[in-house]
Amino acid sequence: MAYEMLLSPLKIGTMELKNRTVMTAAEVSLGQTNGCPTEKLMDYYEERAKGGVALIIPGVTRVNDNWAASTYTQLAMSHDYHIEPMREFAERIHRHGSKLGIQLHHPGRQGYSSSIHSLPMVIPMVKVFPGLINSIYKCTPVLNKLEKNAKLWPVQTPTKLELANHGAMKVKSMSRREVKNLVNDFIEAAVRCQKAGVDVVELHGGHGYIIQQFISPNTNQRTDEYGGSFENRMRFITEIIDGIRDRCGKDYPLMVRLTADEMYARIGKPGKGYDVEYGKLVAKRLEELGVDAINVTSACYDVYNYWLEPTSFEPGWRKYLCKEIKSVVSIPVGGASVIRTPEQAEQQLQEGTQDFVGSARTFLCDPHWVKKAEEGRPEEIRRCIGCLNCIRSFMSNAWVGKACECALNVGMGNEREYNNMPKDGAGRKIVVIGAGPAGLTAAQTMAMRGFDVTVLEKAEKAGGQVITASTCNLKDKLYWSIEDLMVNAQKAGAEVRLGVTATAESVAEMKPYAVVVAVGGVPLRPRSIPGLDRENVCVAPEIIMKEKVIKDKKVVVVGSGMTGLETTEILNEDGNSVTIIEMAPELAPGTWFQLVDDEMERISKYDTKIMLATKLLGVEDGGVLIEDVASGVKSKVEADEVVLSLGVRPAVGDLITELVAKGVKKVVAVGDAKKSGTIADACHSAYDTVMKIK
Repeated sequence: MAYEMLLSPLKIGTMELKNRTVMTAAEVSLGQTNGCPTEKLMDYYEERAKGGVALIIPGVTRVNDNWAASTYTQLAMSHDYHIEPMREFAERIHRHGSKLGIQLHHPGRQGYSSSIHSLPMVIPMVKVFPGLINSIYKCTPVLNKLEKNAKLWPVQTPTKLELANHGAMKVKSMSRREVKNLVNDFIEAAVRCQKAGVDVVELHGGHGYIIQQFISPNTNQRTDEYGGSFENRMRFITEIIDGIRDRCGKDYPLMVRLTADEMYARIGKPGKGYDVEYGKLVAKRLEELGVDAINVTSACYDVYNYWLEPTSFEPGWRKYLCKEIKSVVSIPVGGASVIRTPEQAEQQLQEGTQDFVGSARTFLCDPHWVKKAEEGRPEEIRRCIGCLNCIRSFMSNAWVGKACECALNVGMGNEREYNNMPKDGAGRKIVVIGAGPAGLTAAQTMAMRGFDVTVLEKAEKAGGQVITASTCNLKDKLYWSIEDLMVNAQKAGAEVRLGVTATAESVAEMKPYAVVVAVGGVPLRPRSIPGLDRENVCVAPEIIMKEKVIKDKKVVVVGSGMTGLETTEILNEDGNSVTIIEMAPELAPGTWFQLVDDEMERISKYDTKIMLATKLLGVEDGGVLIEDVASGVKSKVEADEVVLSLGVRPAVGDLITELVAKGVKKVVAVGDAKKSGTIADACHSAYDTVMKIK
């Protein structure tokens, strides 16, 4: 496929893009505390420029240090000392024919109280004592507790309003003077961007941040000139745009990332916030103000899954928003709509849905996505599977000074190290047992290092437990991870043999320098619980893979992790009455909330009973014996069938011991063969482990 539209140039104001791809902003926490870029941050984005992305917009960039910080490691354009480091960053992007945009941002009600007033003190202290920041991160649990109890400074918002569902903090209504000061902060930051050689400034008017909060009737209840009427709610962004145009000139490219629809109707709250018809009014007004392009997005933190989708959402599902906005303006319109393949991107451009395609996760997962399309190698693209490990890791890592991670791109954030890994294999033999995500990641990595790699997989199909996971409703895209790992492992030089059972004897005969055991795990059936060997007891994968079909029965599902919830959905659809028993006090403990919300949105349609803090004591005739963890009270739940979803244990057995006995000196276990985890855990475990094989 030629991708004629995708690879054609596009003008946004006075800026010409070499193709129609935009890496939209997503914070990855690779900056310095003072808001300047680190070498790792510049390496990360430069790799995407090398990979052919036309316009790169890094994560949220704060406009002041006192109120507008989202993390201690984000970029900033709040001071003149940011200009020269930003100039260096821009020049590195420009080397590859790409453009750099900076997204100016203030979180509003979705900010963090711990950063208010503290960052201006932290920056000079860390400059003198660099190690101090690690001590500050150690205080995170205390700060989190104080934030939740509203003991720290409130965050700025247009008016006192309801707290965001996620990241909720104590809020304060901004005074008129504070509004004017913030308008000036945005303008001054844009001026610094222009001085630094940044190609375009983008104002973040989406995802529920401060600009959207002023625009939305849901979050703007002001009674002065900044609230009330549509014109007044638009005044905040109007003054910012007018000020930028006055200071930077009408020729300096300016974009707005706009939530076109707050999506409250999607969660059963029609009439709350604004819909796409209101979004079209905003877009028309932005064009009148002289904005050069609109980067369409949707929703806010209250409706998280409708701007940062889990894997169940189909690619292109919200492209209609771009089309609606494009119907009322004449400036370029584009945006993210779960773009995953060049074919999809080309189709949406050809349809006239949008003028450019945007994505953060697509280019996070594969920095060379565009280059592979240009060179006719789309099959080598590593597709984002929507697992949300990026946002999950960002939210947890930002509190301890670490960057976010991609489940599949193990080199993300360490591009220089990954691209220059030692080529020390010298043709020595490596045998990998298992072709799941861990085994294939290990195979690709070792082949890239120059080892002679053979993968042995006993099944006729690669994937291991990902086969089961991707068989669940709406989860088929998870298997992309295996398809893409297979292609790239083989391209790197690894041989993959399917339908081959590896024994210690057969592997030893291959005289390997090292063996990587990636045999995955098997479902847990604790022997300590009586009755789990009964005929009416099975494990979740049997239900998912249709090895056992249960219909119109009373079923108890033991365990509320993602596998348990996904199994519950299948059982619900088959007409069963399901009770979930979970020993922990919360549903799906340790699981990222978006995945739980996504699954519960479907499960909630059924009459499913959920019993938390409940321990399974045993299975007997007619049901299961349980115990309330808090009170110790025992009772019985009626059940015809029992489905166990208690996780997995390593399936390695005695294989490692047998390999060592056969004289194999280097044997390592990776993925679930070592410790149960996610696809991300499997890939990163494999990479980290095999890189230590010397």
